[in-house]
Amino acid sequence: MKKILIISPHTDDGELGCGGAIARFVEEGNDVSYVALSSCEKSVPKECPPDILKTEVKRATKVLGIDEPILYGFDVREFPRLRQEILDVLISLKNEIKPDLVFTPSTYDTHQDHKTTREETLRAFKQCTILGYEQPWNNITFNTLAFISLNEEHLEKKIEALKCYETQKDRSYLSDNFIRGLALTRGTQIEEKYAEAFEVIKWVMRLGV
Repeated sequence: MKKILIISPHTDDGELGCGGAIARFVEEGNDVSYVALSSCEKSVPKECPPDILKTEVKRATKVLGIDEPILYGFDVREFPRLRQEILDVLISLKNEIKPDLVFTPSTYDTHQDHKTTREETLRAFKQCTILGYEQPWNNITFNTLAFISLNEEHLEKKIEALKCYETQKDRSYLSDNFIRGLALTRGTQIEEKYAEAFEVIKWVMRLGV
C-alpha cells in the first residue's frame, strides 16, 4: 500500500487532473489523501452560499472513495502573496501524511495559484515522487511523460464526481465529452482505452523498494 497525496489548489482541480487515477488508487487499496487549498468563496455565484464548494468537493471526493478531504481557506488568486503560509501548510501535511507519491499542477500551468502550488509542492516534498497533472485550458504546453491507465469504471467515477460541482457545470472542461475525449486520447498514446497523463516533476526510487 502506498500513501498518495493529491494537492488541489482549488476545489475540483484534483478531480479534473487525476480523478480517474484517484478512483483506481482507492480501488487498489492505497491510502489516498486529498487537500484543497482554497474553496474559492470569492468566485462562487452570488445566488449560492459562499461555502457551497466545500459541500461540492466533499460529495465529489466521496464518489472517488475519499471520505474526508482536507480543506483550507486561502483566498483564490492570492496564492503568490500567501506563498510562505502555503509552504507551511504543505510541510505540515508532509510530516503528518508522509506520502510516497504527490500529485500537483504541472510546471506548464499558467494560473497564478496553480503555479505557486506547484513551486511550493516541490519545496515541501523533496523526498517524494511528484507528478504534475494535466489541465489543458491552463497549459501552454504539456509533457506527457507518465501515464496511468484507466478502465470504464474509473472514468465513470471521475465523470460522476465532476457532476457534483453544480456551480461549475457551465465550464466546457467539465463536460462528459471533454473528459472522455481526453481520456481516450491519452489512452491511445499507450495503446489502452483510457488513461490520464502526467508530467514527471520528480521521480524518487529508493533502495529496497
